[in-house]
Amino acid sequence: MFIKRTTAIKSSDITDETIYKNRRQFMQSTLGLGMAVATTGSLSTLFLPNTAQALTQEELPALTATKNETLSLTGEDLTSFDAATTYNNFYEFGMDKSDPAAYASKLKTRPWSIAVTGEVAKPGHLDIEDILKGFALEERIYRLRCVEGWSMVIPWIGFSLSALLKRFEPTGNAKFVEFETLQRPEEMLGQKSRVLQWPYREGLRIDEAMHPLTMLSVGLYGRMLPNQNGAPLRLVVPWKYGFKSIKSIVKINLLETQPVSTWERSAPSEYGFYSNVNPNVPHPRWSQARERRIGDFFKRDTLMFNGYEEQVASLYSGMDLKKNF
Repeated sequence: MFIKRTTAIKSSDITDETIYKNRRQFMQSTLGLGMAVATTGSLSTLFLPNTAQALTQEELPALTATKNETLSLTGEDLTSFDAATTYNNFYEFGMDKSDPAAYASKLKTRPWSIAVTGEVAKPGHLDIEDILKGFALEERIYRLRCVEGWSMVIPWIGFSLSALLKRFEPTGNAKFVEFETLQRPEEMLGQKSRVLQWPYREGLRIDEAMHPLTMLSVGLYGRMLPNQNGAPLRLVVPWKYGFKSIKSIVKINLLETQPVSTWERSAPSEYGFYSNVNPNVPHPRWSQARERRIGDFFKRDTLMFNGYEEQVASLYSGMDLKKNF
């Protein structure tokens, strides 16, 4: 039999067979693991034995949402529910991708209140139940691209962040929006380590926050958010690397000056404030030009702004995207 050989596919673009069969484990955060070992001497000392199991899709409460066809992706296969809920970065529960699903069941998400403060005319709080009842929920299919080089396509349920911010009437001094995650180390066991400065904080420019694509999510795949995916309320900014989409939000603070986000504070040469998906700006320790969609065998090219260039490029008109990474 004649077999035609080709060099069109690079060996670096092919997933190792063992990794492909167990893709939850195929990447670890090198920086986080190294820092944790240096801090604690052992990764196993960070966590207690866990006997609880993450909820299945059928066990999560169902949510009713209207499909937003205008803002949703078309023509791309969804990542499986299992992969999207068991392969996560959520350092509050551990640094391995499987840790959030293993440990997040300890988190109590009721009662839950979100404070909105700073440069707003009407500062105050919103209870998560009021949010679920008071905002029209939409399903939007978005890409999620991780800075480590993997990506997913997920049907999120939620609403535009702008709808919530407008209720608190941002003032003319509101130039930035800062978000803060819950800090409760007795439930979020990863917070017992010093791998990052807790609580986790992220930030957006006000025009980024008010963009229609910027979403507060309360669910995915027709169900309420699992704890490991940021229950009960998380941010989704689809044109930025995944760590910008902060999880389990308890505070939103509008500011006149640019906040310093957690990863920016921890490693400023590697994680900038903007963190837009940009194949032309490599991470100091790896290229961002290619990515591996979870569930796929081969890598694919990374798209500028994660494929949302048409919608968001105007936000950065005149900016040096290599300097302002």
